[in-house]
Amino acid sequence: MPEPSTIAGGAVLERFQRILDARGLGHITAGPTDNQPNPDEPGHPAFHRRQRTEIALRRWATATPYRYQQATATHPAILGWVGRVIDDPRTAGSLFLTGPFGTGKTHEAYGALRRVAEAGPDRFEVMAVTAPDLYALLRPGGSERGAEYELRRLATVPLLLVDDLGTEKISEFTEEATYRLLNERYNHCHPLIITSNLPAFDPNGVDLVDKLGERIASRLAQITTVVAMEGADRRRQAGGAA
Repeated sequence: MPEPSTIAGGAVLERFQRILDARGLGHITAGPTDNQPNPDEPGHPAFHRRQRTEIALRRWATATPYRYQQATATHPAILGWVGRVIDDPRTAGSLFLTGPFGTGKTHEAYGALRRVAEAGPDRFEVMAVTAPDLYALLRPGGSERGAEYELRRLATVPLLLVDDLGTEKISEFTEEATYRLLNERYNHCHPLIITSNLPAFDPNGVDLVDKLGERIASRLAQITTVVAMEGADRRRQAGGAA
């Protein structure tokens, strides 16, 4: 902190001193200056980080269905992706969670978003949508604001979760809408989480290539970290997450 400087001449200061002496205050000296902000007050980094975290968690809770309000991510590969998003979302890439019904894909996806929020990022905005709802929104008449407006909103929101990709019937519309969304997020370097019951590649069965087309599968391969979720159906065991 710079040293204090006078704002008046000596005569003025002498007059102030006489007034203070007359009131019995001339002996009072300035107290110590605290140059360190309190962690509980504005100005301290910890205070502002807590503020960002509270805002981010409220936004996460608004975007998260009640069933997943207690979700948290535990898979090592997913936690690694979370760390990359926290460090620099532009270089984190996207996350693709695949596996059978009931293996915890959706739970881990919402949990991953929660961990990002808990880090108190400078900016936290998130949208979460199922694939069927996504296509319903992007179809003609699906939104009062128009399909192009909704596509731009989905393409530019900093964090997006698309749940259950591949459950809908393939069509020219779904293929084009999916590719445009993936391509826009890829070009803007915005992270994306996708969950699907279909494997990314299966030479002996139906996979994303069969369901969504080679163009989309190729784009996903370029931008995503693939995590295969395994295990028994949690929903049958304890009414758990999909």
